[in-house]
Order: sequence, then C-alpha cells, then structure tokens
Amino acid sequence: MSWNWIRQASTRQRLLALLLPAMTLMAAVGLWFTREDAIASTNAAYDRSLLGAIRALDLNVSTASGGLAVELPYRLFEFFQLTAKGSVYFRVATADGLVELGNPDLPAPPAALQPGRPVFYDASYFGENVRVGAFMRALDDAPEGSDSRYLVIQVAEGTASREQFTAGFVRRAALRDGALLAVLLASVVAVLGVALRPITRLAAQTRSRAPDDLRPIETDGLPRDIQPLVAAVNQQMERTRQLMDERQSFVDDASHQLRTPLATLRAQLDYALREPDAGRQRLALQALSAALSGAIRAANQLLALARSDTAQALLEPVDLARLARDVAVELLPLARTRGVDLGVEGDAGQTWARGDRELLRQALLNITHNAIEHGREHGVVTLTAGADAQGWQLRVVDDGPGMPPELAGRAGQRFAKGRESRGSGLGLAIARSVIGRHGGALRLEAAPLGQGACVTLWWPRA
Repeated sequence: MSWNWIRQASTRQRLLALLLPAMTLMAAVGLWFTREDAIASTNAAYDRSLLGAIRALDLNVSTASGGLAVELPYRLFEFFQLTAKGSVYFRVATADGLVELGNPDLPAPPAALQPGRPVFYDASYFGENVRVGAFMRALDDAPEGSDSRYLVIQVAEGTASREQFTAGFVRRAALRDGALLAVLLASVVAVLGVALRPITRLAAQTRSRAPDDLRPIETDGLPRDIQPLVAAVNQQMERTRQLMDERQSFVDDASHQLRTPLATLRAQLDYALREPDAGRQRLALQALSAALSGAIRAANQLLALARSDTAQALLEPVDLARLARDVAVELLPLARTRGVDLGVEGDAGQTWARGDRELLRQALLNITHNAIEHGREHGVVTLTAGADAQGWQLRVVDDGPGMPPELAGRAGQRFAKGRESRGSGLGLAIARSVIGRHGGALRLEAAPLGQGACVTLWWPRA
C-alpha cells in the first residue's frame, strides 16, 4: 500500500518521503554520538573530582603509629559531598586487604591495579549505581597485621548527579536537533518549491494547449536534467504530427479515389435506366458491373492499407510455398480471363518462415494482381517462395512491358500509378507497408530474362 502511494505521489512528495527518514536517521545518529560524548565528558570531569579526593586521602594516610591511619577524612568528605551532590564512600587498605579503613565492601576493580595508575569504573553498591576510583601506591613500611607494602585507596560516588547532568545535556541537544530538523525540513520544502517551479510551469503550459496544438515545447529556462524529457516529448509530438498529416493526406486521397468511381457508377446507372434498347442497356450494365468491381477492390485495398499501417505483425510459422499456391488459386479466374499462364515454383512444406500469414497474403495478392492486370495478355506470371542465409522471400515475376520510367521512382508510394493504369495505385503501397511491419524491404528489379518486372518481398530471419 505504501509503495503504491509512493509510486503515485508527486515528485515533491517522493523527495520528502525519501529525505525525511534520512534526515531523521541522521539526527538520531548525531544525538546518539552527542550522548556518548556527553557521558565521556561528564565522566572525565567527575573522575578528576574523584582523583582529587583520592589524592587528598593519600596525603592524610599515615603509618607512623605502626598501623594504618587517616587523619580528618570525614571533614574532607563533607566538603566533597557538597561538590559531588551525592553519596560518597571511601576505603583505605593494604593490597592484601588485611588492614583497611572506611567502607570495607566497596566493589573491587575489574582488573589488577598497577602502582601509580588510577583506575575508574562503574559498579553497584547497596543497590545504588556508583562510580569508583581506585589508586595503588607503595608504602615505606608495612603496617602491623599485614606484610603488604602497597596501599590501595578507593573513593566511590553515586552517579545520580552525573546521570542528571548527562540527561539534561542530551535533552537540550535533542531540542536543538529537533528545531534544526524542523528548520531544515521547512527549507527543503521551500527549495523544492523553487526547484520544481519550472516543471509546474511546464505542466500548466501543456495543459493549456489546444488538442491539435503539436508545436514543440520550448526548453528555454528548463533545468538541464528535464530538457532530455522535453526533447523526447517533442520528438513524439513531431512523429504524431507527421502521422496525422499522413492520415489526413490518406483520407483526402482515399475520398478522391472513391469519389470518381462512385460518380462513374452513378452516370452509368442513369444511362442504363434511360436506355430503351435492351442490347445497349445490357452493355451499360456490364460496364456498371466492371466499375463496381473496381470500386470494391479500391475500397478493399484502402482497408488493407489501413490495417497494414496499424496492425502489429503476429509472427508465426508460415509455409511460403502453400501461401503462394493459395494466392495463385484465388487469382486463377482473373488470369484465365486475360489468358495469363499463372504458375508457382516451390513445393509445399519445403519453405517455412516466420511472419504474419494474413498480412503476407494481402501483400502477395496485390503484387500478383498487378502483374496479371498490367502485364502482357497471354503472358506468364510466376510466384516463387524461397529463402537465403539472412531471411525469406516471396517473388512475383512477369514478362510484361515492365514498370513505366515515370513510375519507377515512386513505386511503393500511395496512389502512385501510370497513365494507362486501371487500378488505384495502392497495391505496391500495401506490399511495402506489410513488409515494413516485418522489418524487411520491397525490391523492384527487372525480370531475369530482361523483359518484364520482378517484385520481391524480403524480410530477415531475426
């Protein structure tokens, strides 16, 4: 749920959602280090006070009487308690513990003492947390009752004052860091507002555009990292504009191509209705039928071209020889009408390819129809399915007059046709669009024997 919210949030919300936890974590880590530093600093300051008490005790230790004595320690500790603001305990003893003064059960140091090196450690004494300082030095004479010539001095102080001081220091640091975090967050929000203002302005300008306004978006004043996105949007709008122009041109040409046959049909129908002679009326109806067939074919070609322009090629295994044979069978009545020898080279099942069978059938159907219609009467048209190392191909070869020179440079363009053509000029355009969907090319060459035309649909294996 939270991840979906982040994905749907604005850029400002995303940045805040990512920055706020990071800033809070950094503040928490900084506060932890502040606490550790406060504890270390407090211990250092209070330990110096403990060391002062140890030195004072050491100056008042005497073995002159043969035993172990400490002169005026309590008055000294009354002054120390006023400074420490807590309970204070002391112990003066020989290293073997046989002779001792003060509080005999003070916690021992965690490790053996070294002469002349004070040690400070935390311990618990009668349920109270205390900080203990311990010091060991050599004695000139061992006191009575002990053979040890080392003296151990321990002073313990309750940690309540230390903890109170540390807690107050950390609390003030937390309040300070919280205030800084709030100020930093407010600054981030303000800076984000300024930084994202160009994007907000860009969004407002885009929303205010008319639906048909495909002019490029201005990149002046935009951040450098936003300019590639705007450039990509401009490229897409330019492609969309070109596509819309092509569609509009296609609609205009298509309406023109259909308007003329429909007007011809209407004129022929009116003539047939006015003609009293049955023979002439029959001839008019035959002409009407031929014109209607041409209009139907033109409409079908327009639909096929629109589909080939927009449909995604569905690649599947296709038997190219069988496809060529099916197209030849479909156009066989037209070939017989013109006396054309229509043949297919290649055995079914020998040439398998990957492609969109229906789109390839439309392309091959239109190329073969052109070869039969515009080739030589009683000529020869041959369909060939083949393959090479790089791809597959479907080829249509005729022995007609070939392509007119004025049409050769525009072959494959929509509505491009010769002066004597009876078609709509869409056959090769459909073929080129289809083979383009397959990543291939439409090739127009002279026939192998030098007479006629050879049109090849080729597309790669990949």
